[in-house]
Amino acid sequence: MTRINLLPWRETHRVEKNKEFYVVLGFCMALAAGVGFAGFKFAEDKVNFQTKRNDRLNNEIALLQEELKEIKELEETKNNLLARMEIIQQLQGQRPQIVHTFHEIATRLPDGIFLTAMKQQGGEQLVLQGRAESNARVSALMRRMDRSDYFTKPRLDVIESDKEDGISTFKLSVVQDKPKTEQESDNGI
Repeated sequence: MTRINLLPWRETHRVEKNKEFYVVLGFCMALAAGVGFAGFKFAEDKVNFQTKRNDRLNNEIALLQEELKEIKELEETKNNLLARMEIIQQLQGQRPQIVHTFHEIATRLPDGIFLTAMKQQGGEQLVLQGRAESNARVSALMRRMDRSDYFTKPRLDVIESDKEDGISTFKLSVVQDKPKTEQESDNGI
């Protein structure tokens, strides 16, 4: 029987297979590195795109906050102006009241009474001081004030009689009130 030595052929085949394995391994590593690099670039592009969007949104938010500040300042200015307008309207509404007050006092004052002082306390109370020929005239003044549309709740604080002259000094307080017809017309302005 002849003997054939197959050892070199096997070794050559094994070396070729090893080379082929290393070539495929290198190709797979290169392919994996390429896919990894492409994935990294894709993720980096997405992050850069989102960063640009975030920066744009932050800029828009800053602009809106500045506009909100301006709006708040305008609201404060508007509220201040409305408060001033309300005060002016109240003053305009009270303007004819002083005329009515003096007219009512002049028409309600009976003969024999002389006012020496008139003082407004608070927003509605009016204090009248004066001299009268008798206590009956002060009583008549109180009744007339009670019948008035502009005065309510007359109250006599002090009355003193001078026995020598027969003249009384008095201090009377009344509450100022607007008639209902005037209040309704003020609300319609």
